[in-house]
Amino acid sequence: MSNFIHSLQKFVWGPGMLVFFLGAGIWFTIQSGFFQITKIHIWLGNTIGVLKKGKTRNKSKESNSVTQFQSFCTALAATLGTGNITGVATALMFGGPGAIFWMWVSAFFGMMTTYAENFLGIKYRYKDEKGQWKGGAMVYMERGLGCKPLAVTFAVCCLGASFGMGNMVQGNSMAVGLEKAFHVPAFISGSICMIAVAAVLTGGMKRIATFTEKLVPIMAAVYFVGAIVVLLFYRDRITGAIDLIFQGAFHTSSAVGGVAGYSVKQALRMGIARGIFSNEAGLGSSVMAHAHSDVDDPQIQGMWGILEVFIDTILVCTITALVILVSEVPYQQTVAMDGTTLTGMAFESVIPWGKEFLAGATALFAFATMIGWFYFGSQTADYLAGEKGVKVYRLCYILITLPGCMSAPTIIWELSDALNGMMAIPNLLTLFFLGREVEYKRKKEKLG
Repeated sequence: MSNFIHSLQKFVWGPGMLVFFLGAGIWFTIQSGFFQITKIHIWLGNTIGVLKKGKTRNKSKESNSVTQFQSFCTALAATLGTGNITGVATALMFGGPGAIFWMWVSAFFGMMTTYAENFLGIKYRYKDEKGQWKGGAMVYMERGLGCKPLAVTFAVCCLGASFGMGNMVQGNSMAVGLEKAFHVPAFISGSICMIAVAAVLTGGMKRIATFTEKLVPIMAAVYFVGAIVVLLFYRDRITGAIDLIFQGAFHTSSAVGGVAGYSVKQALRMGIARGIFSNEAGLGSSVMAHAHSDVDDPQIQGMWGILEVFIDTILVCTITALVILVSEVPYQQTVAMDGTTLTGMAFESVIPWGKEFLAGATALFAFATMIGWFYFGSQTADYLAGEKGVKVYRLCYILITLPGCMSAPTIIWELSDALNGMMAIPNLLTLFFLGREVEYKRKKEKLG
């Protein structure tokens, strides 16, 4: 069984899938006239610009909806996880500095994939008999494409991935970090985490949205402050680090000190794969959160999706990469260490308590991802089995938190990673068929 799952994981995340992801982003980018660049003033104005005015922080006009900012934070909570720390470090270890450039490329095109997902999510959402929004990738697969088997396939994969990638993998990363930094036993951190998860999840979407609205800005700010301290200390090395990124993207590096160099192929594959893993553009997962927004115009929520990918990959992942590169800690693939340890060494080169700081940041990121992914899974559970299914799913999700923190079997990681990728197959197919329905503002005008 383990060999089958390993083969499945390698197949799902093979070159063909990466081309599929990138192709979707390129298609929507061309179709939109490079909207993420040419209309940057529009999507920034309707996200950060509106946020600065405080309009999106107000209570939602609808009792069963959340504000645009809350839905954005819930989606961002799920994407801002260990992929921003461990994933970036892994990309550097196995793809070299050039992998970061290709991570940027995947994010650039992924912005428009996420825009299309959220546009269709708002367009095809509907209210049930209780006045609650029902939306997500499975909804536009059924109502837009008219293919329920595809929707069910997506929902099942998303449900499975939420237990593994969304819960167990995140919980274990958090517990391992806390045990190494503060000598907290995994059972203790896991028990506390399980109680905290239960406290948030039992309050429904409103409590989840309120919680993520407060947590996401705080954890991002904390991580940024620590990273800026390191970058300021090594400020004379930043230009050299950026040069390494661009050189590695297009040139094979030579072996140094007996360490194998990196090929352009390695850099491209690792960069695109880790970029997708981090921002989840094309998976269709974050649509569930965005679909609950009180927005009327689908284009607005599409723009929040662009901002989501921008913050996750262009900002947070880049900062992590620069911290590692400027610190000059050994990141070569022959060095026997994991990505979290590597990033911790980079912070510790400047901050005496860098390892402890990173453990705390990882804990916040991981916990946020667990909360965000629960919401994704609960929406698919509701789609598959109704309210009773959601209650069973919530209980299982809470109970699995403790064993997830205490152990991370490789087979669970690989299975959830495979399911995570398999979500993309029905989603990307649907996007290609419904892509012409996606609309873009061509000039600066007020969006309502």
